[in-house]
Amino acid sequence: MGFSSLAKYKIPIIFCLFLLFLYLASRLLTISQLPLFTDEAIYVRWAQIAKNDANWRFISLTDGKQPLFIWFVIVAMKFINDPLVAARVVSVFAGIGTSIGLFFVTRQLFRNYWIGIISASLYVIYSFALVYDRMALYDGLVGTFFIWGLYMAILLVRTRRLDVALIAGMVNGAATLNKTPGFFNIYLLPVSILLLNLRTKNERMRTLVKWAGLAMLVAVMTYGIYSLLRLSPFFHIITQKNALFVYPFSQWIQHPFQSFFGNLFAGLQDWFFRYMTISFAVLIIWAFFIDKKFLKEKLLLFLWFFIPFIALAFFGNRLYPRYIFFMTLPLLPLIAYTLIALKERIQNKILFSIVVTLGLFLQLHSSFLVLFNFPYATIPYSDVSQYNNDWPSGTGIKESVAFFEQQAQDQTIFVATQGTFGLMPYAYEIYLGEHPNVEIKGYWPIGKNVPSEVVATSEKMPTYFVFYQGCAPCPAAGLAPLSWGNATPVLQIPKFAPNVYLSVYQISPGK
Repeated sequence: MGFSSLAKYKIPIIFCLFLLFLYLASRLLTISQLPLFTDEAIYVRWAQIAKNDANWRFISLTDGKQPLFIWFVIVAMKFINDPLVAARVVSVFAGIGTSIGLFFVTRQLFRNYWIGIISASLYVIYSFALVYDRMALYDGLVGTFFIWGLYMAILLVRTRRLDVALIAGMVNGAATLNKTPGFFNIYLLPVSILLLNLRTKNERMRTLVKWAGLAMLVAVMTYGIYSLLRLSPFFHIITQKNALFVYPFSQWIQHPFQSFFGNLFAGLQDWFFRYMTISFAVLIIWAFFIDKKFLKEKLLLFLWFFIPFIALAFFGNRLYPRYIFFMTLPLLPLIAYTLIALKERIQNKILFSIVVTLGLFLQLHSSFLVLFNFPYATIPYSDVSQYNNDWPSGTGIKESVAFFEQQAQDQTIFVATQGTFGLMPYAYEIYLGEHPNVEIKGYWPIGKNVPSEVVATSEKMPTYFVFYQGCAPCPAAGLAPLSWGNATPVLQIPKFAPNVYLSVYQISPGK
């Protein structure tokens, strides 16, 4: 590219650099804003173990989770000291990949790089992305592979080239190594036939056969790469884990509509509109009516969202808002298309500015709250509750880690936790697992009496018990049972939700 070409694209280049700055500022400057979440603690601890012992590189399969995200976290941990920040940085870079992917998808479909740039810009301010680009969860990377899978599907149907099919197979294979929704990249391939240009009958058959052969190659490569996980003896657990969140077909066929309407209206529909906002939804619909151009391309984007969305409504068993994040991403190019089309039709700059402001205001307001006042963010309350307000959040972890480090400066201490998997004891194993003076062990269930092992340990060294959630004999979430008479509170951190705490009790010798 010569200097003349660079000069031609000077404004887009400057705009893209500004977008990158805005993206990194919005994600990195607030990357530690949210406390450690339960699932994050699990993934970070897995990565720590796998980093230190190559025999455990497939450790995530022990809980039915594919390992690719964990592998990326291992790499990040080699450069970043804080384990949680290292894991969250993986999601930050995944978001950059998603934004770039949206640019290429949009430009390839609509032949307009400004629509692509606007599509990438929308991702930067999208509150759904703003939440998950800063968390050490699989879902940000799921979105990255989903968008790049869409891009490769578009290229494959338009070029019908072997090299494109090979790259698509590798992208989709990597998607399945990350999380099961990666298989949607294969299931949705037939939708891309919408873009085939079939003029004559002979050409139609020849083109379809060639595309079908290449699509089959993509599918074979995808399943071949996924089969690498069969090297682990824990591979079968993936199916067992998936069955907890999605009904297997053998169960679903017995009650095909039992969960559909509840999932669609009470869950998915509410989550979708809270994250996407009504104004964005209007702009999506408007894309189909503002003009008759690129109708097939618009329909492709919508179906790439709609088919997984309806599938999850039918088969979903135990669902969370993050499960629909990747599905919503193909809708952003439709919003970008509408905004550019409006610019061409509304000549009055003031009027156009008002229309754009109305279209973006709710999303910008939601993102502002996500960044600066998360407890009151206008996103699904289940996310606000889990990630910040209620017991699954790690509010109080930093304070309690500092407390234990102080107590263990010149003596050995024992830290017992309420729970054996998840936030407890993994949060303390992450930060204190290598401390020579700290011993950690989880206990579950919690009864009316202090576990005898904990009482016995308290006779040998300072012993502490950490509570963070409710239990049958507990008076409130994060408080010890009243019958634990030899438990003295030494640290109590209230969470945002009422009557929810993270509490540290010192256990005295005795019954």
